[in-house]
Amino acid sequence: MKDAVVEVRNISKSYTRGRKALDDISLTVGRGEMVALIGASGSGKSTLIRHISGLVCADRDGGDGEVRVLGQTVQSCGCINSGIRPLRARIGVIFQQFNLVSRLSLLTNVVTGVLGRIPVWRGTLGLFTHEEKLLAMEALRRVDMDRYAGQRASTLSGGQQQRAAIARALVQRAEVLLADEPIASLDPESARRVMEVLARINREDNITVVVSLHQVAYARKYCPRTVALRDGRVIFDGPSEALTPDFLLDLYGADSEELVMDDTLEAPARQRNFPVAPTRGEPVRAVAMATG
Repeated sequence: MKDAVVEVRNISKSYTRGRKALDDISLTVGRGEMVALIGASGSGKSTLIRHISGLVCADRDGGDGEVRVLGQTVQSCGCINSGIRPLRARIGVIFQQFNLVSRLSLLTNVVTGVLGRIPVWRGTLGLFTHEEKLLAMEALRRVDMDRYAGQRASTLSGGQQQRAAIARALVQRAEVLLADEPIASLDPESARRVMEVLARINREDNITVVVSLHQVAYARKYCPRTVALRDGRVIFDGPSEALTPDFLLDLYGADSEELVMDDTLEAPARQRNFPVAPTRGEPVRAVAMATG
């Protein structure tokens, strides 16, 4: 793939004997892509994101597994790169639980995005420059949250806090944004606004976005490409428009009911014929073909 910014090669992870959370996964994401990771609970979505960000180390006995981001090694052969700190500053991670400090103002939470670029002592003392605060205000403006800058984070709704977390990643100047179930706990309207913000910064800033989702309709609407996981393996890698209810049933069987298709987001898709995914081996790489 031209200008790949996320490269995962032969990564495996076991938390309990005999069961792999990730099973020899390989994945490549190009610069400026917006890619959805889907799968039922326990499929490996969150584990994969944590490996890409370097928060979790792969199995050491997994051979020559490696994760590279922006051309630099995150981890290799089960060991995190000892010099990863500068690279982490270029990777933004958005979690389901927002990770804001509730007693601090929204502006203070967002300006902490500069911590990877300033001396540790200044960050520890909370000494931020006027220019850094202006940068945070501009990021809040871009996610339509600037009017709440002085409020404590605890006074905001979940959707507002999640948009603030995205603003913090903008202040961080992240070139890759990894979002782990960012809308799982939000109401539909808040979820829509968060996904629109992610899609907009992907489009306007050419930031590579990888977002794990339970709701397939959001993948279809906002992410041109989807990677589907099952039992720690990639079983589909292709256009999101291929993810019709019938195709999901082919991929996941009864577990497809967990991947909610919300018809309020989009009109019903036309019937299409798609290949059925194998249970093991190479993922399906589908190209949608209209039948009528």
